Amino acid sequence: MRKVLAAAAFAGSIAVTGLAVAPAAQATTATTTATQATSSMGSWGKYYSSNNKAYTYGKTYKSGKKVYTRWYGKEYSPKYGYVWFKYYSGGKWHKFYRKWNGSYDKTWSGKGISKIYTYTCWGGKDKYCGSAHRIY
Repeated sequence: MRKVLAAAAFAGSIAVTGLAVAPAAQATTATTTATQATSSMGSWGKYYSSNNKAYTYGKTYKSGKKVYTRWYGKEYSPKYGYVWFKYYSGGKWHKFYRKWNGSYDKTWSGKGISKIYTYTCWGGKDKYCGSAHRIY
């Protein structure tokens, strides 16, 4: 009889603890989801080339129907850095790059953009490229 009562008490304590922990776990999940949703709009980077000789960072935001990306590039050598942007708009993908030497910053924008990816290269537009990152 004592074993049955002890088992019932133990099961009850687990149930009470589980109920107390469940709302906290749900709140953490909701907070994480909200953070991930807002992180796609805002600051991004530093994203390096594969040899770490160039990097880019910036900010992406939406104003009205346009999506704006302000980016900054840094590299310290006689060669050039390259930033690539690939974005989805109007039912198809578009891709372009910008070349810079030393320090550089620029803003670009577009209407109807739903996704933007970026990566950084150094020494040539397709050389020493780093990994792609979704920024919007």
